[in-house]
Amino acid sequence: MAPLRGLVPPCGRLVPPKPLGQGQAFSLTSSQPLGTTMDPKAYEQMAGLEDRHWWFVGRRQILSRVIAGIPLPPSACILEAGCGSGGNLEMLSQFGQVWAMERSEIALPLARARGIAIVEEGELPHRIPFGSQQFDLIALLDVLEHLDEDTAALEALIQRLKPSGYMVITVPAYPWLWSAHDELNHHKRRYTAAQLLSLLKSAGLQIHTFTFFNSFLFPLAAGIRLAQKILRLRESPDLKMPPLWLNQLLAEIFAAEAYLIPKFSLPFGLSLLAVASPIAAAGRSPLKIAPLGN
Repeated sequence: MAPLRGLVPPCGRLVPPKPLGQGQAFSLTSSQPLGTTMDPKAYEQMAGLEDRHWWFVGRRQILSRVIAGIPLPPSACILEAGCGSGGNLEMLSQFGQVWAMERSEIALPLARARGIAIVEEGELPHRIPFGSQQFDLIALLDVLEHLDEDTAALEALIQRLKPSGYMVITVPAYPWLWSAHDELNHHKRRYTAAQLLSLLKSAGLQIHTFTFFNSFLFPLAAGIRLAQKILRLRESPDLKMPPLWLNQLLAEIFAAEAYLIPKFSLPFGLSLLAVASPIAAAGRSPLKIAPLGN
């Protein structure tokens, strides 16, 4: 395959933008119209809650622990593909220089306003503003479920990985947990473990870590969703902020999984997590091989 033309200078030669000052307006210019992968209401909710809602807080702590176990170089070049409003950028910046891409005209200026990373307009799988073999780590966090062409998206991102690079991927688990929240977020699917494993391998990835997560709260959440389906109760698609004490408790319960996932593969959960690398570089030592699940 011919190398991709670099549309953005190589990692290490860009300076992150300054955050917007108070009272400054967002400015969007583009030769092509931007789109959205979620309902505008979902982006507004995410932007308002991403820094403090227990689900986002707990997930970042788990991801931070997982990424800390990946042998990245000291000045790693990191891409978050589909960064939304940018809630993960600060966490990722602990591990290197961060770039990001986003297609939503609502989320893009919100992510840029954080002033943490270069955030480019882009869309998976056919409009990626980065050339080949630029990144040591690509984070694809709850993005694949939004895409019609999930295999093509992975293949396109693999081209942007350095030969020694890694991908961290999260997706929602279990199709039977489908809810109004999935519809609000314009999800195309939820994944079984077997489906995600097959997808990663067919795209050309070697799997190092594979586990469910958000497991401690799984019985409660699954029970509520099943009861809603059986009793035909009306589901609220909205992501709401719980009372402070409950939000803190749920965040601590969720984040506690960060101490287990580097050592164990959790057998069930609301989400799936994988660390993978291009098969062409399969000679490296595995970080952790997890047992397969359903």
